Amino acid sequence: MSESTENTNTSAQGLKLNGLFAFKEGMATIYNDKGEAIPVTVLRYEPWFVSQIKTNEEDGYEAIQVACEPKKAKNSNKAEKGHLKGAGFENGAKFVKELRQNLPEGLTVGAQVSIDSLVKGDVVKITSKSKGKGFAGVMKRWNFAGGPGSHGSKFHRRPGSSGNRTWPGRVMPGKKFPGHLGNETVTVKNVEIVDVIPGENVLMVKGPVPGARNTLVKLVRE
Repeated sequence: MSESTENTNTSAQGLKLNGLFAFKEGMATIYNDKGEAIPVTVLRYEPWFVSQIKTNEEDGYEAIQVACEPKKAKNSNKAEKGHLKGAGFENGAKFVKELRQNLPEGLTVGAQVSIDSLVKGDVVKITSKSKGKGFAGVMKRWNFAGGPGSHGSKFHRRPGSSGNRTWPGRVMPGKKFPGHLGNETVTVKNVEIVDVIPGENVLMVKGPVPGARNTLVKLVRE
C-alpha cells in the first residue's frame, strides 16, 4: 500500500459505519462555549479498509471486517496475504477487527472507513484493554481489608480462609484470590463524543478511556 493511500484524508471520502476503531493518545482539557473545563481523551484515527463482508448466508451473522496498518512481508503468512489482498494490503495487516451491524448499501471490499462515521454529540460504547499491573495481592486487586497491622497477628495482607466444609470440599470457581491485575477487556457505556477533527484524524471523548497510550479502542454508537 502506497503512502499516498495511507495518508488520504478520510473526511472527503469513505464509508460511514455504526462505529470506529481508534488508538488512544492521552488525556487533555478543552473548554466549551460556557467556559467550563471538560476532561477528554484524545484518540488517533488511522485509515481502516473493509477486508471482508460477513453475511447471514455465508457466516450466520452480518458484520463488516476492517483492517489497518500494513505488515512487513517477513511477518505475514500466505493465508493473510491472500485474504487481505482485495482490501489493498500487499502483506497483511497488523489489526483486523469487525463491527457487527446491518450491511449498508453499496458496501464493497477495499472501501475506506470514514472518520465521519461518528460526529460530535454522539453517545458511544467504548471497549479497550486496561493497563496490566502485574501480580497483585487481594488487598490491592480486590480491596480486601486485611488483618491487624501489628501485635503479631500474622495476618496482615493475606486473603484469609478460602475453603469449605467437608462438602463440597473444594474452592468454588470465581473465588477472589491474588493474581494478574488489569490487562482485561473493559467496556464503558454512555460516553459522549466531544469533538471530531477530520483534518487531523482526531476524535475526543469525554472522560477517561481504559488502557495505555496506543491502545486500540472500539467505539460503537449506542
